[in-house]
Amino acid sequence: MTTRRGRRLGVDVGDVRIGVAISDPDGILATPVETVPAGQGAIKRLAEIVREYDVFECIVGLPMGLSGREGPAAIKVRAFCDELSAAIDPVPIRLFDERMSTITADSMLRESGRSGRGKRSIIDQAAATVILQTALDSERSRGSAPGESM
Repeated sequence: MTTRRGRRLGVDVGDVRIGVAISDPDGILATPVETVPAGQGAIKRLAEIVREYDVFECIVGLPMGLSGREGPAAIKVRAFCDELSAAIDPVPIRLFDERMSTITADSMLRESGRSGRGKRSIIDQAAATVILQTALDSERSRGSAPGESM
């Protein structure tokens, strides 16, 4: 298996906030970057982050139902990715199943002593970090790019 080198951006798209995480150039470890307010200006800020970190691939969490089906939230994320794709071209976007990422991030933050308002400001970054780390681990174990190519 050949390891793909380069930084990957992890994105957790929400209606209010968008969590952002980045990997190291070897694709081993994901770390939080920032929380971007959703809405006007979000795509522009994400495109700036892609350029700033010289990202070679963007991993966006795709919210699937527990049944494995896509619902209204997944449709919103796909539409968001269409816009993002145009803004970061030629950087590819991969959609990665994010089921349970926010729950995992929330429990990790609770275990570390974060709660209430302090947690709210970083939960989206933590969820993006969980999505990206899971994608990185998946790629290493399977030997192929994670998720679905857009």
